[in-house]
Amino acid sequence: MRRIAWRLWLWPGLAAAGAGGGLALFVLFGPPQLLEYSESPEFCVKCHNHEVEGEAFSHHGAHRRKRCIDCHLPNDNLADHFIWKGIDGMSDVAVFYAGMFTDETRLSRHGQHVLQANCIRCHETAVMRIDPKRLCWECHRRVTHKGGALVRVF
Repeated sequence: MRRIAWRLWLWPGLAAAGAGGGLALFVLFGPPQLLEYSESPEFCVKCHNHEVEGEAFSHHGAHRRKRCIDCHLPNDNLADHFIWKGIDGMSDVAVFYAGMFTDETRLSRHGQHVLQANCIRCHETAVMRIDPKRLCWECHRRVTHKGGALVRVF
């Protein structure tokens, strides 16, 4: 009896594993435009409520040519980058479609760590003598989304 029950699940299990593996391969190695688009600011603002700030951020300041993922995802190695892209992305999708998002977006503890590491990675020579425990955006308020939206009037 046990032997028959095991065989009943073999083919559906193999089919599900194959379909899941095929889907993963398609997402990872499928159309290059899919991966490129999922890392663009246009993709991020579909769910995140930074349309105004993102628009101002992309037109003003030194970071206007940066993508969201350049600051908000780990960029120390490719595996870390894609693991956290999946974790953060699925978390954001769940929060958005559950209706639990707010107008005031806050960085998690992990998000703060990633953002700080990316600031230091890009500006390594400029920050060699600065206290690494101090968060960059405590002083550089205009680099934030809200600060980026402040347009100077002359």
